[in-house]
Amino acid sequence: METMIANLLRGGVALSTTIVITGRGLYLLRHGADRPDYGVFRGEPAELRTLGGIIANILSFHSKRVIELGVLLMLATPVARVALSVLGFLREGDYQYVAISLMVLMILLFTIFGGVG
Repeated sequence: METMIANLLRGGVALSTTIVITGRGLYLLRHGADRPDYGVFRGEPAELRTLGGIIANILSFHSKRVIELGVLLMLATPVARVALSVLGFLREGDYQYVAISLMVLMILLFTIFGGVG
């Protein structure tokens, strides 16, 4: 079980890092010569603020969307780790840790999808 969790964490970090670096490369290819205007603040467009917007536009290979996907995968890695722990504790029959892990998972999911903010 520990090996599976370690591989999940390693793989999640490696995959998300690769995606972010790819997005950075795309961004530099397309906007590397642009001069930034620090006098005006411009927030991210609405489609980069939601999970659906990022996923819907990822196939366009727009650099910011690729970077956002990598960041989302990085955030999803510890959530997947907790979910895998729930399954592992269930398999072992350790129901006290199943309950604790489920509470942690619910808190994580609530914070990500329905939290105050």
